[in-house]
Amino acid sequence: MATPSPIRIHVGGMDCGACALKIETAMNKLPGVSAVSVSYQNETLNLALDQEQTPLGKVEEQIRSLGYEPSPVPVTAARALPTLKPGPHWWQTGKGKLVLLTAAMLALGLLLEHLVPKYGVIIATAAALISVLPFGRRALSGALAGSPFSIETLMSVAAIGAVVIGEAEEALVVVFLFAVGEVLETVAAGRARAGIEALIKLIPRTARVEREGKIIEVEAEILEVGDIAIVRPGDRLPSDGEVVEGSSEVDESPVTGESIPVFKSEGSEVFAGSINANGELRIRISHKAADNTIARIIHLVEEAQESKAPTARFIDRFSRWYTPAAMLVAGLIIVVPPLIMGGDWMTWAYRGLATLLIACPCALVISTPTAIASGLAAGARQGLLIKGGAALETLGKIKTVAFDKTGTLTRGRPQVTDVIALLGDENSVLAKAAAVEANTSHPLGKAIVEAATGRGIELPVSFGGANAVPGKAVTARLKSGFVSVGSPIFAAEKSVLSLEVTARINSLEQEGKTVVVVIANKVAEGLIAIRDELREDAKAAVQALKDLGITTLMLTGDNRRTAAAIARQVGVEAEAELLPDAKLARISEIGKTAPIAMVGDGINDAPALAAASVGIAMGGGTDVALETADAALLKDRVSGVPQLISLSKATLGNIWQNIALALGLKAVFLVTTLTGATSLWMAILADTGATVLVTLNALRLLSFSTSSKH
Repeated sequence: MATPSPIRIHVGGMDCGACALKIETAMNKLPGVSAVSVSYQNETLNLALDQEQTPLGKVEEQIRSLGYEPSPVPVTAARALPTLKPGPHWWQTGKGKLVLLTAAMLALGLLLEHLVPKYGVIIATAAALISVLPFGRRALSGALAGSPFSIETLMSVAAIGAVVIGEAEEALVVVFLFAVGEVLETVAAGRARAGIEALIKLIPRTARVEREGKIIEVEAEILEVGDIAIVRPGDRLPSDGEVVEGSSEVDESPVTGESIPVFKSEGSEVFAGSINANGELRIRISHKAADNTIARIIHLVEEAQESKAPTARFIDRFSRWYTPAAMLVAGLIIVVPPLIMGGDWMTWAYRGLATLLIACPCALVISTPTAIASGLAAGARQGLLIKGGAALETLGKIKTVAFDKTGTLTRGRPQVTDVIALLGDENSVLAKAAAVEANTSHPLGKAIVEAATGRGIELPVSFGGANAVPGKAVTARLKSGFVSVGSPIFAAEKSVLSLEVTARINSLEQEGKTVVVVIANKVAEGLIAIRDELREDAKAAVQALKDLGITTLMLTGDNRRTAAAIARQVGVEAEAELLPDAKLARISEIGKTAPIAMVGDGINDAPALAAASVGIAMGGGTDVALETADAALLKDRVSGVPQLISLSKATLGNIWQNIALALGLKAVFLVTTLTGATSLWMAILADTGATVLVTLNALRLLSFSTSSKH
């Protein structure tokens, strides 16, 4: 037995949840096939295939037998630069040709019946049977592949039953309307893919680069890391990179949703798909086109749409017994009234067949995935990246939001405000601290190094890599001996702090500053106070969450006084002096009682982000934000948190509207059918109409605005 290899197949003609469910069922019955994932929104099938048991050709043959057109996607192209796939006109598709065929048979049948009335019944019957044949074949293939109760089965049984009871003309109309309905679903599904297509259109296909002293235009796909791209005013940036020359305002709204242009100059990071406003920029490319920010957003959204949300999984399970139950009810409608109440067999057979058509589950199956797909696409277009339907659903049920402090509620760019020498002078204290923190990635350490650099201080040589104890201290060996830069608690453990020093520390912390103690050879030599300013939208974001009925909490490793000062300004509860494992434990504890979201920078808070019901990463470090947590705020603003939750609530509301619409229409038409007011063609029109209405309702989410009230 060979090791299964990953296979990705584009499936043409798949346009609803029922289609995806049918293909998924068929694939799971094939030997050697595993890890099946189907997305009708993306028209993709992903699976792991052992070709010794089932060749790829057999998989494609099975898909074709169900009425779809497979085309394998090379593995190397799975992460290629996303491209628009212009589809054929509706009349060029298989479903479009079926519409033309059934229309021709309907017209021909009715015409010949009029011209040759003597043979009218025979002609109409023949035309109906010819029309239903393609759908009957698909129904048979579906039944053999494990889906005996497909929508094609219901329609075929209803149409053939109509012929049997002498309603061949109505059977013709039913088949024609069913074919029209399938085309309408295809059109609606194409509209639902507009969210992804809008993102794909942001990617420039060409770039102007400097090669051998000349500026030439090349395909964006062949850009290499290190290439210098020249971006003129009005051009879109071809890939991610760093500005090496020039300055300009750049509109990043296509990528991050940030509406205000951002000034960029030498050293600034820029993203693919952004629009250069008013000055020429030279950009050193940092990512290939297929791996730039916008391309990865598109791939992540596509992958998110391929994963099923909990409600979608429930609807799938529900539809598996709903359809056979509907067939049983239709059978009882045909049999019970004539047997028990002496009803007319033909009348009740007609009503039973109409019930079959009304019971088609397509609108119900499509109700959730279409809303989820629209919600994910709407979020991505506004800088709210959600990595899956499960996360999108859970966000709307969140009861508590926990924030990290540094880089989340604050800007993440702390600055040194005070240097207090307890021994020696200020520059000596700052120099030793900077030498210890020289290679740190921690914001406080960076602030110390920047302060020393700004004063032009020469740093002492470090004789060993710095050893960090998270939440406590960093220690390195300098020429003068071991030096630690640590929290006051750590300092109290290693050195004796006088009452005067302790009082000074308390005073600084009450001002909202973080204080570190510089300890050399177990003696406290100085204090460094650092403050990180609040994000301008932090307070408003917290208030917006409270307006939504959500409890807010700040979890930080900083000291209690500093945490309390920040918490007072923002309006949150604060829990301070928490090491990473303590944050993790606290998140886990709260999450046992109700869903909790954790908001952090995506690096230091990784364990807590993973433990939360939904982890939300700030988008400051875009690479990290895209790869960690369940959601990312590409705008890098705290206001994105209530916006995410509002989007989720809007999506959940849309899902329940769709379910109510689908089941409500069926309930109404079931009543009218039992009373004899609904004809067969009205029944199939009701089912098609419900599917289109559900899709159009879901598409409303594409216009979701972060400033909208939902």
